[in-house]
Amino acid sequence: MLPPMGFKLPESVLVVIHTPQLEVLLLERARQPGLWQSVTGSREPEDLNLETTAWRELLEETGLVMGRLTDWKLVNRYEIWPQWRGRYAPDVTHNVEHVFGFLVPQISVATLDPEEHIAQLWLPWQEAMTRVFSPTNREAIGQLPQRVGT
Repeated sequence: MLPPMGFKLPESVLVVIHTPQLEVLLLERARQPGLWQSVTGSREPEDLNLETTAWRELLEETGLVMGRLTDWKLVNRYEIWPQWRGRYAPDVTHNVEHVFGFLVPQISVATLDPEEHIAQLWLPWQEAMTRVFSPTNREAIGQLPQRVGT
């Protein structure tokens, strides 16, 4: 079902970018300096599926394409923070987030869109967990050792 014109769909992806050594790429939000996160983004009506959304967001937010995208089959439902609720239709209070991993061969420099992110940082997974502001992002990063099989 499409949202009313001008509103975002309450369905998104979270993409944890990481190396085989479990170093995680974090991005600092431009509009909320000090808030660090993995790649995130809402599904667009024209996206064929959630994998399409994940690839689109990876390209838009980092420019990274050399890696392996994996659907973790992890779905989070959470209440949308009040400061961001205006982006959604008036009756929407919750978002459904689908988690993906993106394995890159080594630490790479991302190409950031300055409208979205102002800095990037690669950290060991344990440290990355302490830096992200989102509980679902923290939980996803915490699953990396099991997901990667180390």
